[in-house]
Amino acid sequence: MTSFGKKNAEKSGKTAGSMQTLRKVLSYIGAYRFLLLLSILLAGVSVVLTLYAPILFGDAIDGIVAAHKVDFDLVLVILRKTVIIILLTSAATWTMNLINNYLAYHVVQDIRAKAIRKIQKLPLSYLDIHRSGDIVSRIITDADQLSDGLLLGFSQLFSGIITILVTLIFMFKRSVVITLIVICLTPVSFLVAKFIAGRSYTMFRKMTDTRGKQTALIEEMVGNEKVLRAFGYGQRASGTFASINRDLQEYSQKAVFYSSLTNPSTRAVNSVIYAFVALAGAFLIMGGSLTVGGLSIMLSYANQYMKPFNDISSVVTELQNALACAARVFDLLETEEETPDAEAELGTSSGNPVSAEASDAGSHGVGSHGGHAVRGEVDIQHVAFSYDKSGKLIEDFNLHAEPGQRIAIVGPTGCGKTTLINLLMRFYDVDQGKIQVDRTDTKTVSRHSLRRNFGMVLQDTWLTHDTVRANIAFGRPDATDEEIIQAAKESHSWEFIRRLPQKLDTVLTDDSLSAGQKQLLCITRVMLALPPMLILDEATSSIDTRTELQIQNAFDKLMQGRTSFVVAHRLSTIRNADTILVMKDGHLIEQGNHDTLMKKGGFYARLYNSQFAPTA
Repeated sequence: MTSFGKKNAEKSGKTAGSMQTLRKVLSYIGAYRFLLLLSILLAGVSVVLTLYAPILFGDAIDGIVAAHKVDFDLVLVILRKTVIIILLTSAATWTMNLINNYLAYHVVQDIRAKAIRKIQKLPLSYLDIHRSGDIVSRIITDADQLSDGLLLGFSQLFSGIITILVTLIFMFKRSVVITLIVICLTPVSFLVAKFIAGRSYTMFRKMTDTRGKQTALIEEMVGNEKVLRAFGYGQRASGTFASINRDLQEYSQKAVFYSSLTNPSTRAVNSVIYAFVALAGAFLIMGGSLTVGGLSIMLSYANQYMKPFNDISSVVTELQNALACAARVFDLLETEEETPDAEAELGTSSGNPVSAEASDAGSHGVGSHGGHAVRGEVDIQHVAFSYDKSGKLIEDFNLHAEPGQRIAIVGPTGCGKTTLINLLMRFYDVDQGKIQVDRTDTKTVSRHSLRRNFGMVLQDTWLTHDTVRANIAFGRPDATDEEIIQAAKESHSWEFIRRLPQKLDTVLTDDSLSAGQKQLLCITRVMLALPPMLILDEATSSIDTRTELQIQNAFDKLMQGRTSFVVAHRLSTIRNADTILVMKDGHLIEQGNHDTLMKKGGFYARLYNSQFAPTA
């Protein structure tokens, strides 16, 4: 393909993309079609009344065109009509603007709400490859730009189009010749606006993409300022930011430059049209086919006719920016969701026997759902999985865990320990094989039903900007203060909670607590929920040795009667596990309890001895 052909293809693709995005926006506006029709009707009323005013002015001019021939009664009647028209026009315009504001903000509100719900249904693989700052930019900044574009579009686009159509009708009634002159010169204004708008859309799209990158970088820099300073990365981070900032400046300047050309260019064309109308009208007056008042009306109509083109050109420019932002939001909204969720509930099958331990585990936690309590029998059968489909991470993995068993997972970094946890929780779906809980395939029950039967404490803590009480009761919002305090005492977090300014009512910020205290709160959260199954992924990594021993005792009590999966690098913490899974390169290479694996003298024994071998 020639370079000319490529350019045409790119141009066609951009135009098609812009129109496709516009159709998607219109589908959201369709939910408010009644208000949209009312807005258009009010715009029509406002335009018709506005265009009727020049007729009154023209009649008034004809009424005072000669000395001693002033018809004061006519002029007075016209003035009264003019005042009434102004009042009605103002009321119609004010109501129309109220409706337009309501439409624009509610459409964007709907899109934002859908975007938030979409994020909750997206596979984690999408969130893994997209920076959180970029996603935030799409939902907040890009949606704001779309709102501004819609507001301007509703306010001026409908009025402008109706003004053009109604003006032509009025002009035809006054002078066919002048109207034809105006119509013949109109395409020039359209061509100029289209030529400029096509280039501004490209720049606006690049600008919004770059702004998303900048937001993501700022979030990373602000959120990890301590790490930046510790490693002296500040200068390099500033350099990266400067590079993105330069790109943003370049694209923004070009977008603004192209868009700024639209209005003056169309005004220049419209001024030429206005001059032709004046010239043609002068000849018609001399020919006796038009009065001075009639020319005044035609000049006013010509100006009214051309003004919407200036307004529409501004609207088109703003819409280009809005559509570029909307395209990024729709990219998020149209991302393929994770596999559809089943409606069945885990633990409601009448075939599930209920053990005493499981019943106790679910008696006041999330394990009871009105049906049979989940026992916690876990079967992993021939499971294979990889994040990158070009190479396997976990292959032919098999495991059977009896209810109440304590399963420890150990192995070198990157062997698939955390991945196995992700598969148990269905954060990711297996590529092959199946995972069963109480002999029920986890794919046949809802994710929520599955996950509320697991309590998780991860190495990475997560707390909301809320009170200590709300953070602890995250899994049990109906818990009483007495239950929360008891769980805090069992997890040894009450010691620091009671020293906080407002105790349980203290609102947490990023720097309110140390890493260890944050982890203790996450442990307390699980202590309160008491689910039938537990997942502990380096749950005490940020806690001092003395507190860790206390927490370990609390965990021992918590894990009684509950199926527990414990990921640990410090092998001393999992010596009492019923089964230790030793993973390497995604494979289960050894399995057994501590004593059995030590006697075997294999990979686990070497790992254990490397941690406790005497130093020279």
